[in-house]
Amino acid sequence: MRKITTIFLVLAALFLSLSAAGQNNRGPKDWQDRMKAEKIAFLTDAMDLTSAEAERFWPVYNRAEAEKREAFERSLRAIRDLDEGIKAGKDDKEIGVLLEKFLNSQNANAAIDAKYLSEYRKILSNKKITQLFLGEENFRRQQIHRLNRNDNNRNDKK
Repeated sequence: MRKITTIFLVLAALFLSLSAAGQNNRGPKDWQDRMKAEKIAFLTDAMDLTSAEAERFWPVYNRAEAEKREAFERSLRAIRDLDEGIKAGKDDKEIGVLLEKFLNSQNANAAIDAKYLSEYRKILSNKKITQLFLGEENFRRQQIHRLNRNDNNRNDKK
């Protein structure tokens, strides 16, 4: 049953990739949808989820990811505010406040992971939760390598 779920998710990711590639107006939303489908397939396989586990796990994971996206956006704003504060010549006390906001935003992802760990434990074994975190890191690295290969290919063609 797990192999069927994995195959289904891989096919869904492939379908999304092909349908996005066939469109002339490939925008950020297409890219995000394709990336999300690839990540779901990758993590489902890495965690060896059963269909029952997947059904309970993905809604919780999607909530955690939404919170992480918001935290990332806050982090980007905090970096921008720090940069603008330095360029505007704000005093050390004002920069200190901005620096605290930045550091708090950097710690948000770990806090979100800690918050959702108890929810994950209601659904998955500790082994599968560990496979989730390792799978996320492996997926991130895979995407970085893919970007580097694409950048190198573009630079070779110039």
